[in-house]
Amino acid sequence: MRSPASVVEPAPATTTPAALPAPPVHTRRRRSGGHLLLTAVTWLLALFFAGPGLWMLLTSFHSEADAATNPPSLLAPLTLSGYGEFFGANSGISPVRPLVNSLIASVGSTVMVLVLALPAAYALSIKSIVKWRDVLFFFLSTKMMPIVAALLPLYLLANYIGGLDKIWFLLIVYMVMNLPIAVWMLRSFLADVPVEMIEAAEIDGASLMTTLRRVLLPVILPGMAATSLICFIFSWNELLVARVLTGVSAQTAPVFLTGFVSSQGLFLAKVCAASMVISIPVLIAGLTAQDKFVQGLTLGAVK
Repeated sequence: MRSPASVVEPAPATTTPAALPAPPVHTRRRRSGGHLLLTAVTWLLALFFAGPGLWMLLTSFHSEADAATNPPSLLAPLTLSGYGEFFGANSGISPVRPLVNSLIASVGSTVMVLVLALPAAYALSIKSIVKWRDVLFFFLSTKMMPIVAALLPLYLLANYIGGLDKIWFLLIVYMVMNLPIAVWMLRSFLADVPVEMIEAAEIDGASLMTTLRRVLLPVILPGMAATSLICFIFSWNELLVARVLTGVSAQTAPVFLTGFVSSQGLFLAKVCAASMVISIPVLIAGLTAQDKFVQGLTLGAVK
């Protein structure tokens, strides 16, 4: 008779997970076909949106006679005459001053917008103020008014204070135009910042400026980049207000571009060349801040 200690119990049987069955062939084909269709639609959309820019680039290297042909000629000889007209090789008018004016107005107004919008967005998102929804709606309502309705008051104000054809007045106007959208964007970014971070900074004795500079700014830096890029693009591309409020000394790049449109009709290549040169700063800013821009626009989208 065997003792209980000598009885060897059989090892429990191990169950191996069954391999997942391969999807049917028709399912794999359907997925592959859907992927190819999605890729083709994506490329078509990309070409649709990039087509005008590529066409403008090609036209800028054509002569005026080739650019005015109908239908346009794709294989026309290339030339730099349009860019020579823009840089004053034939007319003697240099675009340096308009480009510098646009740079001053765009960068200066963007910096002022960020300086003013950050404390306002902080108060509307983190600090509980009375009727903050009404304040946000007021900011939004200022963007609902057509800019044409404000041209005459702006012109009379600029004439009264000596701001006509002055770059500083145009800088202030751009700052006022972009401030509401900047407050809205920064407010949405700050609303996603954990309150515990701000409370910990306050417990440590940090002032408001220290909290904004050392605690909040590193967190919402992508949102700041997205906001500044949008404000810069809006200011750089603005034409109507600059056309009314500026003349010669404060003329911006878009206003300078309209000077190539003449009654003779042969101006398409020159306008395309000028548009390409004027678009370069926006393209550089967009490519430089591309990752921050995408990260800022998606900030808070996924909880």
